[in-house]
Amino acid sequence: MTLTIPLTLVSLLTTTAPDASGGVRSAGAREQVSSSAEAPAANPKALVESALAHHREGRFAEAIVEYQRFLEIQPRSLEIRSNLGAALAHEGRYEEAIAQYRLALAIDATRTAVRLNLAMALYKAFEIAEAASELEKVVGAQADNKNARMLLADCYLRMGQFKKVVETMTPLEATAAQDRAVAYLMGMALILDEQPARGQVFIEHILKDGDSAEARLLMGVTRLMAMEPAAARDDFARAVELNPKLPSAHGSLGQALMQLGDADRALAEFEKELESNPNDYDANLYVGVLLRQRQQYPEAMGRFRRALSVRPGSATALYQVGSLHLVLGEIEEAEKALEIVVTKEPKFVEAHVSLATVYYRRKRKEDGDKERAIVKDLNREIQAAQPGAKEELGPAYRGDAMPAAPASPATKPDESQEPPRPVPPQ
Repeated sequence: MTLTIPLTLVSLLTTTAPDASGGVRSAGAREQVSSSAEAPAANPKALVESALAHHREGRFAEAIVEYQRFLEIQPRSLEIRSNLGAALAHEGRYEEAIAQYRLALAIDATRTAVRLNLAMALYKAFEIAEAASELEKVVGAQADNKNARMLLADCYLRMGQFKKVVETMTPLEATAAQDRAVAYLMGMALILDEQPARGQVFIEHILKDGDSAEARLLMGVTRLMAMEPAAARDDFARAVELNPKLPSAHGSLGQALMQLGDADRALAEFEKELESNPNDYDANLYVGVLLRQRQQYPEAMGRFRRALSVRPGSATALYQVGSLHLVLGEIEEAEKALEIVVTKEPKFVEAHVSLATVYYRRKRKEDGDKERAIVKDLNREIQAAQPGAKEELGPAYRGDAMPAAPASPATKPDESQEPPRPVPPQ
């Protein structure tokens, strides 16, 4: 299964101008003003000082106007471009802020503080992969920058790269007992990377402060991965009760409800998650699955594509895109997507089933037969891995209960015109 519990590090996301003290810089602007012998009627120095005063006092709209007026005079002022980016970010105008930070870095690419602000704006705009790319450069230049390191780890967590989270956070691991955010990131990444024993250590660091939404979320994830959806549901419900705004709390509750067969409540929880985080990978993916089950195909495709934009390498999301193309009769698009999936994940049974169906529909019987043979081989592997499968007589002859059915049941590629059944994400 895929489950991401991203941490919103609000305290790290107060975008400022690139100044070591966190304040708004003006020295560079004044230097450029003094060298402007042919200034227009507007007084550049007065514009800068007025803009800075507005910025410091939180009047960002007014600051933006005057920064822009100054930049018409001195377009290569890195400090003022960065200040403009900060003001735009404070106003929630992230795309414009990103553009200004990029222009500032084009003047001087070595300004790490400007690059950190760019990464923060990208993060707030839900451009997580791009934010991670910029943060990697920041951490490479400033290995001791804790804020950048934690934000980078959070990006990796959102992108499902759990080992990278652990690798990024390891230099801070010793502080986990005192720093709840460090414990949360490390614990979540380890649990999702199927290292629950190591993750439990960090859960205990959080639990020492008493019951909390974060602790409940971590415990719920552990139980969901242990196939205990009812217990996980209770933990997630408690997390939502303690903090309804905790990122991924609603989405995680939705996953537990979905496993328990309560599709309507699950959909409601996923939609609550997407209200605050429209680019949450899991919420988009599972909403797509539920919409597909309701035959709301265009809406489902939109959700799958959004999930894929968050994690471009996700075989699960790409499988959903490909198999939905197949349902819609868009055979060429289905073929392209499914061929990529089976290349990335050769043991993805359902993808081979769907691809076999595609080949049969395209009258490529030989290729369809090859996929069908792969499905048979994979199902034999799955069945052989079941409890008691390698025993001489098998569990039934010892009086034990028969093992549960395989996680991926034996499935036969469809040679007819009927599309394969929708398969929930793995």
